[in-house]
Amino acid sequence: MSEPRRHVEQPGPAEFRDPLIQTELKRASVWFGLALAIVGIIFLAEPLLLIIGGLVFAVLLDGGSRLLGRLLPVGRGWRILLVLIVGLGFVGWLLYYAGTTFAAQFEALRTTVEAQATRALAWASDHGLVREGSPDALAGQVLGSVGRLTSALGSALGVITSALLIFVIGIFLATEPKLYDRGVAWMLPLRHRGLFYTTLERVGYNLRRLLFGRLIGMVFEGVFTWIMLALGGVPFAALLGVLTGTLAFIPNLGAIVSGVLMVAVGFSAGTSQGLWAVFVYFAVQNIDGYLVLPYIARKTVDLAPAAVLAAQLIFGALFGFLGLLLADPILASIKVMLEELTRARESKAAEALAPPDEAQSPG
Repeated sequence: MSEPRRHVEQPGPAEFRDPLIQTELKRASVWFGLALAIVGIIFLAEPLLLIIGGLVFAVLLDGGSRLLGRLLPVGRGWRILLVLIVGLGFVGWLLYYAGTTFAAQFEALRTTVEAQATRALAWASDHGLVREGSPDALAGQVLGSVGRLTSALGSALGVITSALLIFVIGIFLATEPKLYDRGVAWMLPLRHRGLFYTTLERVGYNLRRLLFGRLIGMVFEGVFTWIMLALGGVPFAALLGVLTGTLAFIPNLGAIVSGVLMVAVGFSAGTSQGLWAVFVYFAVQNIDGYLVLPYIARKTVDLAPAAVLAAQLIFGALFGFLGLLLADPILASIKVMLEELTRARESKAAEALAPPDEAQSPG
């Protein structure tokens, strides 16, 4: 008579030493971590963007400090302080100049733009392009699809608080960058720290070139627009130059807003001034986009215009105006990180396929 077959016990969920259980736990941990990261980004979007804004401001301070280091043999802290004094002095002068010189022109500019919008709406209504309504209703229809473009920074207090936080974070990061670099690298495995430092250096280098090119482009657009509009007899030439140079910090979308203002003011003074404003707008954008910025930035961050515009729309709709403002640096940083990761993997693959060194062969 044969003995009864014994039941073979299978590993259960509590048997973590089993290879199959360990594999499944790793997969579940990856998906759980990904879901947790997505939820964290959604709920912590504004603080994360403030930190990123502080990083971008720190890169700007670092670039100015490096530039001064070629001229002044002083410590890094003094150079950063000098950059802050010059930058804050320029902003203070600009606000004072705009407040004292352009106060009346701002009101006149608003009235002019509203009058032009009313005329354009009336023309469109007569031709059946839009429904009857006021410019405010039309603006509400156009901007309704943009979403929460300015939800994160909807009040003046929020703007001031966010700017102050970005300012403080940027100063701390720019003063002692190595301290924070080592702190982040300490949380990574030893085998990944070399890649982290290399990627961080390349990201900083590309962001410095990107921001420097952006500043030069802003100055060029503002001064060139001012001179050209003044030569064509367009009203508010100085004010439009300041607005064009300031809005140039937001690529693509900033150019659209400044172009609409420029053309509206030009046609308010007459047909010839309006056509001249159109010519100036296209001349400024083409010279700045195809001659000035490529030579200054050396095309170190090769971003397609369509990708930049798409990133601006997505980040603006998801994270508000701050996301729109930081879309370009974020996209450039992601591109550099992906390039470094790809280069590291290709290097490892090449080392694995390379024949063994002849010096290590027997004989």
